[in-house]
Amino acid sequence: MEPSTKVAVRRVLSQTPKSTLVDPELTPAGVMVLMYAVDGRYRVLLNVRSDTVEEHKGEISFPGGRRDEGDETLLDTALRETHEEMGIRPEDVEVLGELDDQTTNSNYAISPFVGTIPSPYPFKVNEREVAKIIEVPVSALLDGYGIRDEVRMVDGQPVSSPLYSYEGHLIFGATAKVLSRFLELLDTATDEEAEWKRK
Repeated sequence: MEPSTKVAVRRVLSQTPKSTLVDPELTPAGVMVLMYAVDGRYRVLLNVRSDTVEEHKGEISFPGGRRDEGDETLLDTALRETHEEMGIRPEDVEVLGELDDQTTNSNYAISPFVGTIPSPYPFKVNEREVAKIIEVPVSALLDGYGIRDEVRMVDGQPVSSPLYSYEGHLIFGATAKVLSRFLELLDTATDEEAEWKRK
């Protein structure tokens, strides 16, 4: 990622204070939202969870997971889990900011951290946890490619949330909400500084 692009991402992330969840009934977790260029086009890293993981089998997610006792911070959690799942070394991740905490229907409180990695990167996927890597172009997402609203009933009330479709994969739930917020903030950048808008 170009230095000017890092500056732009840091700026848009810092403009809005992060919304933090404090609920002892929720299990804390950390995820990494990694954006980097592939052949000059910016992408976001996601993965398809395997059928052998304990929860959310076959779903699309960001690298990350639940906090362990040895993790001093949720950033430590996100970096550790990203290394375990994708083989991305913590020292290769440059953290650019944070996004709002998000809940899941499995009672997790997710803290998302935004970062970048060198590209191309030699991923080493943990096949017990990850079935497939997905690199989604940011420009396509910002153009509204494959996005629609999903309406579910929660406590008797209809609740609308974003749902993305990319190459036959559906990105929904907390992952889609985190992704939607990230895109919303990226879209506030000027066209001059937003390298990620270029196709």
